[in-house]
Amino acid sequence: MDEAQWKAIVNCDETFDGRFFYGVTTTGIFCRPSCRSRTPLLEHVRIFKSAVEARSAGFRPCKRCRPDTPLRPEEEMVQGVKAIVNRRFVEPLTLEALAQELSMSPYHLHRMFKRLTGVTPADYLVAKRIEAAKEALRTEPLRTITEIALAVGFRSASHFSTVFRKMTGCSPKDYRAQYITAGTAQEAAR
Repeated sequence: MDEAQWKAIVNCDETFDGRFFYGVTTTGIFCRPSCRSRTPLLEHVRIFKSAVEARSAGFRPCKRCRPDTPLRPEEEMVQGVKAIVNRRFVEPLTLEALAQELSMSPYHLHRMFKRLTGVTPADYLVAKRIEAAKEALRTEPLRTITEIALAVGFRSASHFSTVFRKMTGCSPKDYRAQYITAGTAQEAAR
């Protein structure tokens, strides 16, 4: 083991994840360098190039950092939240409902999601709803703005319009008009 690897283990350095794994001989467990478990004594650490190599040496994967999976547990949680939101964005999703579905505390989910993505789960949900609304405004000219607002998960057209304007810089009506005008100009040019 070199000095950089030991520093990575002591500092729980994520940048070394995937480059090596370490096993602790006293526990028989192997981890990623970023694992937040207690720092082992240097003399009890063995370095492995892969999870397969660690397993074949008789070590079992850590339940905290799950080194035998492609994603870190926090990344899996983010993917889980995104999958739920992408699939069920029209429903009245709450932080508590997301946390319960992923079997974790709402506070932890919120904190980790924001740390890894830069936005809160609620912000991600609203952005997903706005993207769906923009698509509907462009492609469904016969639906009213209220129908679209309700169809993408907003409780009222006024709230939808306020959020839409804040995120896009224009009202839903103006947004739709831009695409109708552009579509008409393209048809005329043909």
